[in-house]
Amino acid sequence: MAKGRVSFDQKYCKGCGLCISVCPKKIIELDLSKVNSKGYNPAHVERMEECIGCSSCALTVSYTHLRAHETR
Repeated sequence: MAKGRVSFDQKYCKGCGLCISVCPKKIIELDLSKVNSKGYNPAHVERMEECIGCSSCALTVSYTHLRAHETR
């Protein structure tokens, strides 16, 4: 059971990969099957059940497109 939850507003994601690089569980990936309106492959969580709710991803990137929180 996931201890946290991450959600992306994919239309604002620039595909920079910062959230990917800081995730201690390595569960965030770029979705290479999608391109947003700005022309980027947006990030998404591949295995949400492994999220620990640390918020490292949200603290690293803009809060305009990524939210992370604990779920207990």
